[in-house]
Amino acid sequence: MSAKGCLHVQGFKRIPKNLDTFKWVHAVFVVAGNRKTHETKIFNAFCRTCKNRGPFLHACLDCVYFGCHKHIREHTKTQKHNFSLELTYGQLHCSSCGDYVYDAEIDEMTMENKMNASKFKKRLFDCTSWDATEEERRLLSHKTKKICITPESTIGLRGLLNLGATCFMNCILQALMHTPLLRDYFLTEQHNCNSVPGVCFVCEISKLYQEFYKGDRVPLALPYLLHLTWNHAPHLAENKQQDAHEFFIATLNILHKHCLDTMHKNNELLETENGKCPCIIDKIFTGGLQSDLVCQNCNVVSTTIDPLWDFSLDLGPVTLDGKQPTSLKAVLERFTRAELLRVMCSNCGTYQESTKRLTMKTLPVVISFHLKRFQHSKKIKKKISTVISFPEMLDMTPFMSSSSTECPYPQDNRYSLFAVINHLGTSINVGHYTAYVRQQRDIWYKCDDHIITRADLKEVLDSEGYLLFYHKHVLGYE
Repeated sequence: MSAKGCLHVQGFKRIPKNLDTFKWVHAVFVVAGNRKTHETKIFNAFCRTCKNRGPFLHACLDCVYFGCHKHIREHTKTQKHNFSLELTYGQLHCSSCGDYVYDAEIDEMTMENKMNASKFKKRLFDCTSWDATEEERRLLSHKTKKICITPESTIGLRGLLNLGATCFMNCILQALMHTPLLRDYFLTEQHNCNSVPGVCFVCEISKLYQEFYKGDRVPLALPYLLHLTWNHAPHLAENKQQDAHEFFIATLNILHKHCLDTMHKNNELLETENGKCPCIIDKIFTGGLQSDLVCQNCNVVSTTIDPLWDFSLDLGPVTLDGKQPTSLKAVLERFTRAELLRVMCSNCGTYQESTKRLTMKTLPVVISFHLKRFQHSKKIKKKISTVISFPEMLDMTPFMSSSSTECPYPQDNRYSLFAVINHLGTSINVGHYTAYVRQQRDIWYKCDDHIITRADLKEVLDSEGYLLFYHKHVLGYE
């Protein structure tokens, strides 16, 4: 990125009046450092076309015009104005380049405005000292060895001993240990336990993260964690092979309940704008599944939105065109395809032909796909071994409830693969689970209980795939 911005910025800066205008607009509408400027911002910062205060409100630097993301683009194009200032983060947009631009001189002006505002001083520049406790001083004096993380580092890789048909647990724990935001949460010790010592499942998971990332390579045995799982999820309390997907959902449910129980019972904390639970599990894994039911008689649309932790995707029977899906994209297309039903219409009051379609209203940080390879019925218990190809990068935009043209600001719905769970065997009660996990950027390892071996991307993508874990490629602010 150039420190001098684009050529248009250089022409803009040659006129002193332009720089004065930029500095004033930034100080009043971005920084708003005192009561007077804050009131000015409140009374004036709204789109002059649609009267909304967002999203991504901009101020034109060539005239007195404020516009949302859509209308500021229309304004600068029709009026042939070159520059606008985004009022949340203070980014300068060049309409000629069609992009936000950076300039070192302008950056100095914004920094000067921030330094002159008391709230920015406290939030961005003041530092607080760390007064170590006696326990921390003792640990620091004994733990002086530095851990160096290199591209070939194996920190975070630990084998897990099989305690007797516990590979279903080991593979899920490997995936969770390599879920970036969950790892960061536990390694920064943000879990404050208020329960009786020795009974908190979250505390055990927190200890497991510490064990994984302290640099040791000796495989771990987890009898106590297995015992806690049996206590909190009795349906898994059998000394036999279990379904890895069931264990995954049960683990999320236990973590969710324990995290929520240990949070402060404060209404302001527990209520969020989108209605999601504020615990770390929901922040990472919860998405919104939208169901639209359209009556063919009166065209009334009934919409419901339900939270979900993962996608359970059918692999059979055949699709409408007579072909069985062979890729994750094809399975998702079938999952979100409209289907014809005969249901009671709330508007007509009678049973009518209706179409039902499932789409994603909101996307989670981590999407897990459960390919339903096991069929359970009184007569049939078998495994579907159909080859389902899945990509390293996945774009979820085609499966969203709102199209990209309806969204007022650019969205990045790309996801990158970071863990794959595979099942080897003929049925759910017979076989063995293994996991592939991504270490750091693009280095993959195969986790087969206590054995950890290097793997390449082709080996991962060629595997059968039972549970697929994708992480959002670009994270945004809520």
